[in-house]
Amino acid sequence: MAQVQYISDENAVITGVIVPIDLWHELQSEKETAYLLKSEAMRERLLKARQRTEGIDLEETCEKLDI
Repeated sequence: MAQVQYISDENAVITGVIVPIDLWHELQSEKETAYLLKSEAMRERLLKARQRTEGIDLEETCEKLDI
């Protein structure tokens, strides 16, 4: 389990936190997902994308984008 460290002031009031980088990335990802899900249109796109079983590989994508 990730070790979270709390920072407090001289009155023992917690003023900050130190978290492992893996936990930080996980929290950021969840924050971005929550932001995207606020939009009904984006929520529908994300749900459709999640259900996709087919796609194109990176090489084909680059070729289509001419990059």
